[in-house]
Amino acid sequence: MTQKAPSALLMFLEARAVWEYAASFAAAPVLATAPHGDGHPVLVLPGLAANDLSTVPMRNFLRDRNFVTHPWNYGFNFGPRHGVLRGCVEHVRELAEKHGRKVSLIGWSLGGIYAREIAKIVPELTRCVVTLGTPFTGNPRATNAWRIYELVSGQRAADHPLRDQIAKAPPVPTTSLYSKTDGVVAWKCCINEPGPQVENLEIQASHTGMGLNPAALYAIADRLAQPEGKWQRFDASGMRSWFFKHHG
Repeated sequence: MTQKAPSALLMFLEARAVWEYAASFAAAPVLATAPHGDGHPVLVLPGLAANDLSTVPMRNFLRDRNFVTHPWNYGFNFGPRHGVLRGCVEHVRELAEKHGRKVSLIGWSLGGIYAREIAKIVPELTRCVVTLGTPFTGNPRATNAWRIYELVSGQRAADHPLRDQIAKAPPVPTTSLYSKTDGVVAWKCCINEPGPQVENLEIQASHTGMGLNPAALYAIADRLAQPEGKWQRFDASGMRSWFFKHHG
């Protein structure tokens, strides 16, 4: 089935990102119960046309949960540029050596493509991957941002030579967070094929506010806090089923 970009109504509803950020403060008592980490390093990659400032709230939250967070340090994410992926891989190698631990990778939107590809190159150094609203499969134009992508990257969205490779999940625990009310990316483009270390977790969020959304923040902390080598699917039972749903 050919995916279509989200409707104009969903695109209009992207304005709720402001309320999602405010909700993260209102949800502070709940977020305070999110699992703590074990101090391992986490690299956070921003979305299309965004930079490290966009991930500051997420990184601060995770830092408070005892994760050692790091920005990607490549300025604005303008898509595939010469040397960026290689530089990110070297960054992961440096972090793994510095901390003596595997590195978890979080990618928001286009940043998730980088996170997945980094994990494929250095799976031995990658603990897990979490993506937020990342369109790694399906129709490259099933977004409301493909024109921006082509403008800033200088590449045609439909002609990416690595489409099939990008669709494959990394050989490490991988979670795709997505929203059926995403106004930028068609949610079906965020669905991994079933696998023993792969999951797709639905939340209610906008695309531009997903990295600030309380449900997303809680799920990210939960995924990162799992003991290394003992990954299990997110528990979406009980009261959690009000906020989270598995796909596949």
